[in-house]
Amino acid sequence: MKRYFLLFALFILTACTSIPKGLQAVDNFDSQLYLGTWYEVARLDHSFERGLSNVSAQYSFNEDGSINVINRGWDQEEQQWSEAIGKAKFVNDSDIGHLKVSFFGPFYSSYVVFYLESDYSTALVSGYSRDYFWILSRSPQLPDYKLNKYLRIAEQAGFDSSKLIFPFQAQ
Repeated sequence: MKRYFLLFALFILTACTSIPKGLQAVDNFDSQLYLGTWYEVARLDHSFERGLSNVSAQYSFNEDGSINVINRGWDQEEQQWSEAIGKAKFVNDSDIGHLKVSFFGPFYSSYVVFYLESDYSTALVSGYSRDYFWILSRSPQLPDYKLNKYLRIAEQAGFDSSKLIFPFQAQ
């Protein structure tokens, strides 16, 4: 029985760092260019972000070469900032936009950059399944024509754009 539990646990941990079928992480990924502040333009709803606005992510290098992740958002109901601090590591090669992120000790989940503007101004990110999706930008808002472009890319990649949440972002 213990062996089956161990195999199941190994499967779950591996699945959580996988890439959804049909998606491919960007190559020629430059983590140095990816560092800094990103604003959440759109997301699929999840309990860990529910009700948050003014959501941003700050990425910087840790001394060990991993990436420090600080996700922050305003919780209107609680009238306070909510913050989660984590660590990201590359799943394979550091020039592939497939990372694993942990906010809870040894448990990691996929962070798959499957679309990235060449100037690193906008990124489309998935988790280990199509239940997790974000449009991130270096600016708090995107012009409609750009947002529509990214929504089309997301739909072509199999994400349901009708379920997206567009959190308020102060200018």
